[in-house]
Amino acid sequence: MPSTDSIADSIIDSINDSISQLIFPATATAEVAAKPSEIEFAVMHLFDQFRSPLLRYSLSLGISVHDAEEVTQEVFLALFRHLQLGRSRQNLRGWIFRVAHNLALKQRYANQTSRDRMESGETIAEQHPELHIDPSPNPEEHLSSAQRQRLLQAVLQALPQTDQNCLRLRAEGLSYRDIAAVLGISLGSVSISLTRSIARLVRADGR
Repeated sequence: MPSTDSIADSIIDSINDSISQLIFPATATAEVAAKPSEIEFAVMHLFDQFRSPLLRYSLSLGISVHDAEEVTQEVFLALFRHLQLGRSRQNLRGWIFRVAHNLALKQRYANQTSRDRMESGETIAEQHPELHIDPSPNPEEHLSSAQRQRLLQAVLQALPQTDQNCLRLRAEGLSYRDIAAVLGISLGSVSISLTRSIARLVRADGR
């Protein structure tokens, strides 16, 4: 059975790749219903209940405010996947904090590793250029990717305009606070919007 960390990593990597690569056309036909599912309602309820405690706990583990916000978002994406797979709903509070703990420690380690690499002035690529691998997809992978992008574009066009704007800004690399400032909405509204939108993308992607 996959570990909690591997599930979270899979969801996060998939969503980051999808959002960063999306092209947002002027029009598109949505074939996926925008009505929130029972799981989405459950996640939203838990988000309202535990967002602030999770932020405080993540900060206590020695990561930045920005990273703590990222961890909190990732926790609820992992929760959505957990419930989507029909897994246990017992002690979800404990489950949520355990995932937050693991992700925060992982982020802290990644930050430290990044600092160490910067201080050394060298990267693995510079040390071993012979390890470079051509990332170009083969024709089958390219076709599959194109079909997947069209489906996700259709789902995006079915989202409310504010949710689309949040996703666009997030794809450009803006933090939650920056998105809130640009759109004139609260930080909580940005987090809820992204959680709801990404949950629908995950559901449509079937991952």
